[in-house]
Amino acid sequence: MKYFFIIFLFVPAILLAQENKVEILILGSDHLAQIYKEENPNTDILSPNNQKSIDEFNAMISKFEPDAIMIEELPDMQNEIDSLYEKYKSNHLDLAKIRNKRSEIFNIAFNIGKKSNVQKVYCVNAPGGTSQSILDNGDNIQLYKDYGINLRKIVMEKYQSLGKGELSFKDYLTFLNQPEAYNLVYRLRYVVPARVTNGYFKNPDKNIDTTKIDKQHIGAELISIFKNRDYKIYSNIVTKQLETKANRILVIIGVAHIGSLKNIFNEDPDYQVINVNEYLKK
Repeated sequence: MKYFFIIFLFVPAILLAQENKVEILILGSDHLAQIYKEENPNTDILSPNNQKSIDEFNAMISKFEPDAIMIEELPDMQNEIDSLYEKYKSNHLDLAKIRNKRSEIFNIAFNIGKKSNVQKVYCVNAPGGTSQSILDNGDNIQLYKDYGINLRKIVMEKYQSLGKGELSFKDYLTFLNQPEAYNLVYRLRYVVPARVTNGYFKNPDKNIDTTKIDKQHIGAELISIFKNRDYKIYSNIVTKQLETKANRILVIIGVAHIGSLKNIFNEDPDYQVINVNEYLKK
């Protein structure tokens, strides 16, 4: 009887925690500046047609009504982002004069922020990560290389459609945020490399301490580098939420991080991961 009473006392607290979950929508984006080809206006996010397309995409996402927006920028850039966003909100930001003016920060995050009356855009990126190309040898390496080649074919098909004007930026970004798209990238970074063993990293970044790398599990080592950065980004997000008390967070980040971050937040009982298709498919 005593144990039943103790359990009964905890039930309201558990229900309260479930009701008060922080809602988080993780929105994937390509790096729009990297898509741009000077000789092809169809690839220019700043062209009138593409601005119309991206504005339609942003309008759909803004219906989430976030009270905080977080972006893939390092925290030491916060003061600069604050200054630029204040100018943007007051229509005093001339993108033509801005470095990296085609960035998703200005064309997606700031736009949605203004539409949603969000007062500040927070920088939650973390240093780390590396290039997938440092893993280029070892047992079963061809499995990894073939998967990467097939994924690049899919990406190049989308880029070609953008370049020909057959695919709008709105539809391209919608495609990137579908599970069948971002899970392909997830497998390349967090699943397939584990099959590669007995190798070494080729031209690794300076931040990778090769003296501590387990060459027998070289693929798993690569996964751990990617995952380490994702957990730091996760930490930046949740600590910023504690600071701001935000209830509805929109995170705008590279597609490669979506699957991993969703998995992490799905395991956090204080958060509810919102399906982006609740807004993109309406």
